[in-house]
Amino acid sequence: MTDDQSLHHARSNARAKIKAHHLDNRYELLVQKLIEGDRNALSQLITKCESTLPKDRELIGRVLHQIMPNTGNSLRIGITGVPGVGKSTFIERFGMNLIADGYRVAVLTVDPSSPVTKGSILGDKTRMPLLSNQPHAFIRPSASSLSLGGVNRNTRESILLCEAAGFNVIIVETVGVGQSETMVREMTDFFLLLMLAGAGDQLQGIKRGIMEMCDGLVITKADLTGNAAAKKAEAEYQSALHFFPPRDSGWMPFTASCSAIENRGVDVIWTKIKEHQEWMIQRDLFQHNRRQQEINCFKNAILSKLEELFFSDPENTKKLELLQQAIKDGELSSFAAIDQLFGV
Repeated sequence: MTDDQSLHHARSNARAKIKAHHLDNRYELLVQKLIEGDRNALSQLITKCESTLPKDRELIGRVLHQIMPNTGNSLRIGITGVPGVGKSTFIERFGMNLIADGYRVAVLTVDPSSPVTKGSILGDKTRMPLLSNQPHAFIRPSASSLSLGGVNRNTRESILLCEAAGFNVIIVETVGVGQSETMVREMTDFFLLLMLAGAGDQLQGIKRGIMEMCDGLVITKADLTGNAAAKKAEAEYQSALHFFPPRDSGWMPFTASCSAIENRGVDVIWTKIKEHQEWMIQRDLFQHNRRQQEINCFKNAILSKLEELFFSDPENTKKLELLQQAIKDGELSSFAAIDQLFGV
């Protein structure tokens, strides 16, 4: 290498180091703003969380490590229910009440992605106009990206960022009710199921899986169905919950009814959620569950990383194409193809 080449190489390295240093400084400032409660900084970092670029994933890993001492100081609430049950209306009223009581509320909502276009509407802010304009509230819609569990795969990272920004009540709204939509239970402290009165199938087995996991069940839209119908449905669900196996914690899920439009019964639900938190803390289960969730998150991250590594290997991609063609041509069953893929 000539002297001129050496000099050029040295200058290139120096420019790269300066650029990297500036990037680090920029994100250090962003993290500082996040910890100070800046919602713009929070939005920018959540956007980085949702990126699939390796450099962004590496950056978010460093950011999360840095903010860990500022996380864990919130009550995490998962809310689910069938489309049309009034999740957005309930969450807005619930959040407004909490803000009036001095809480800072973050709402992470997940919109279903189209299997055809991969797109999502992401219209939750328009469905919660009052809450979205509150300085002590933060609403972030994200696409489910076709992931199972009813939550985006980066929802947990978003929870930690919201906590670092000083939000002390985090609400995770899932896509809807289904047997696969259970991941929210693995990342929240309280799981609330919203149901309608008079839907005609209150006690059918399709709800069993989700009902077994809920910590509380609320009949919504009592103003539309009438208080008597709401109370009847509430009693039916309470009776049904007694048939499920008892919780290890000893907590008995409650049932309630409310009208978010009239702000009737919503305060009772918050009281019950706080009772559940105290119940878990007194039995040393609150932090135990949080630690177990960390382990589950670690295991899920391993599976995601293995999947990423597998499909990013060109050799595997080539094998997959050949095996898929063989399956299409009827030369191999899918089971035999799997064995060949992994050399079994």
